[in-house]
Amino acid sequence: MATASANGPNALLVSVVLLATVCACSALSPYAAGLSEDFYHKSCPQAASIVDAYVTKFLKKDRNFAGAFNRLQFHDCWVGGCDGSVLLNSTETNQAEREAHVNFGLRGVAEIDEIKAALEHLCPGVVSCADILILAARDATAKVGGPTWTVALGRRDGVNSTALMADTNLPFPVLNFSGLVANFAAKGFGAREMITLSGAHTIGRSHCNGILPHLYNFTGRDDATDTDPAMNKNFAVFLKKLCPEGNRTNTIFIDSTANTFDRAYYKNVLQGKGIFITDSTLITNPVGKKVVTTFSKPRSSFFTEFAAGMVKMGNLGVLTGTEGEIRKTCQFVN
Repeated sequence: MATASANGPNALLVSVVLLATVCACSALSPYAAGLSEDFYHKSCPQAASIVDAYVTKFLKKDRNFAGAFNRLQFHDCWVGGCDGSVLLNSTETNQAEREAHVNFGLRGVAEIDEIKAALEHLCPGVVSCADILILAARDATAKVGGPTWTVALGRRDGVNSTALMADTNLPFPVLNFSGLVANFAAKGFGAREMITLSGAHTIGRSHCNGILPHLYNFTGRDDATDTDPAMNKNFAVFLKKLCPEGNRTNTIFIDSTANTFDRAYYKNVLQGKGIFITDSTLITNPVGKKVVTTFSKPRSSFFTEFAAGMVKMGNLGVLTGTEGEIRKTCQFVN
């Protein structure tokens, strides 16, 4: 068989083909510019394994931390991008994101800082809090039965965090279907992706704060009988025992299998057992109900689509290169 010469027109053709291949691969990359799977390969090769070990430790203590880590990623990335700003403390002159109404009861911040301390001891000034948060959400999801996904790293930490930004960007638990669609569309996510990521409610718990409007103030009458009529009546009675009128601080699991990542969330929603208004509203739209029904069935694509949604979320507003900083502790800017 004849071999092609590496000179002349053939060399030009090879170069063009290689360039086209590189460009095509770049265009198809699911990651934001500046992020890569091997970002810490030389600077801190143990980074991912250390995060994984600490997540395992936290879940042994309280398996429900899986929901907390998932919530942290969403509440971080949705407000100015995935820059770890949700972890920052307030100062005398600024109310940080964690003080926002929509972040009431946020957990996992101290645990992320514990991971950060271990990484700072091993690789000082290298691994960002933003990346730790993304890794923890992925690892925790997989460890409680959910999907796993490849995480690209290289995010840097932001220096700005305000409660107003959080309350402006994050969806409140009283939004209806069109409100949720609009909120997610503003971040580049479609209605199906919104329903997919709502499936994170298959793990975790909530304070009654976000549930009371579903039980006592659904139409604005603000009385004990003003409950979402679409809610399963027995379930409403059960919730009212756990969340008496006016009690904002009691905590309840937000899924019947709250420590296991599965499809039970969608089954619950179809049965009128959604905890939040934003859960039950998913089936008030025919398209939404069709997706919820599909995801509730065995062998559906929910796990695959959830993983893809988390990867996409992890690309939002990332700081790379010389932008931002690498914090020494996650709750304070340097």
